[in-house]
Amino acid sequence: MKLPKITKRYCPKCKKATEQKIEFYKSGGKRSSLTHGSIERAMKRGQGRGVGNKGKWGSKPPITKWKRTGAKSSKKSTIKYTCKVCNKSTQQNKGFRAKKLEFK
Repeated sequence: MKLPKITKRYCPKCKKATEQKIEFYKSGGKRSSLTHGSIERAMKRGQGRGVGNKGKWGSKPPITKWKRTGAKSSKKSTIKYTCKVCNKSTQQNKGFRAKKLEFK
């Protein structure tokens, strides 16, 4: 997908439509706290042991119907817009899926 390097859109800081530079926004992935390794680590630390409701460390529901799923072929893009007037940056509201993004 091809996008222009500069676009005119509303800047919430300037409160008017200004020219803005478009670039990729690198956002690091956050590790989930309920992965198998972290549950094991929590057990070793003494969490989720004993009787009663163990909250998120409790038993997981049984897999009733096994479904084989594949990975998605494209990632959601995150775009950062930088205002040329006030030099403040805003992130896009909603990401969209594209295999390749190119700024022309």
